[in-house]
Amino acid sequence: MHNRQQNKITINAGHWRSRVITFPSVTGLRPTPNRVRETLFNWLGQRLNGQTCLDAFAGSGALGFEAASRGASRVVMCESNKDAAASLTENCNRLEANNVATIEIIKRDVFTYLPTQQMRFDVVFCDPPFTANLHGPFLGLIQPFLAENARVYWESAIGLDCDSTTLKDYEVLKTSRAGAVYFGLLQSRR
Repeated sequence: MHNRQQNKITINAGHWRSRVITFPSVTGLRPTPNRVRETLFNWLGQRLNGQTCLDAFAGSGALGFEAASRGASRVVMCESNKDAAASLTENCNRLEANNVATIEIIKRDVFTYLPTQQMRFDVVFCDPPFTANLHGPFLGLIQPFLAENARVYWESAIGLDCDSTTLKDYEVLKTSRAGAVYFGLLQSRR
C-alpha cells in the first residue's frame, strides 16, 4: 500500500483519542465526517462499554475504531474492497486494537457475512457507498441479528423515508443533516 495515496482521519474520543487512522483512495469510500461522528456518539451516550458493534460497510473504519475506542468490547468490520480491508488490518495492528477490544475484520460483503454467523449486535453502523442504495435491503437483513433495543445508525445522500415499510421494525430516534450528509439513529422494536 506504500504507493497508494493515503487519507487520514482522527479518532475523536476514548482510548485512542487524537490517534490518526489512514485509508486508501477507493471509489465510494468517504468516512463519516468528524462533526457527524461527534453527533452520533452524543446520541449513543459517549461510551459503548461492553457493547457488540457491527460496522457493516467499514471503509476507513472510522466508526468501528471510534466505537472500540469508546469502550465497545467487540467490533466486527465488514469490508469487501481488498485495499480498504488491508488498511483496516494495518490500522488494527498499528493501534494494537485487540488489546482494547476484540476487533474482527471480515474481508467480504456484509450481505454474505451475516447469514453465516450467530452473533447479536447492540449497535450497528450502516454507511454504505452513497450510490449503492443499500439501506432498505440492509435494514431488512440485519433485523434477526439485533440484540434487544439495538440501535442502528444510518448515513445517506438522501434522507430515509420514515413512512417506509422497511422501517416498520424500527423506531426513529434521531435524524439530522450536515451539508450533503443525512444521518440518523434507529432503534429496533424487537
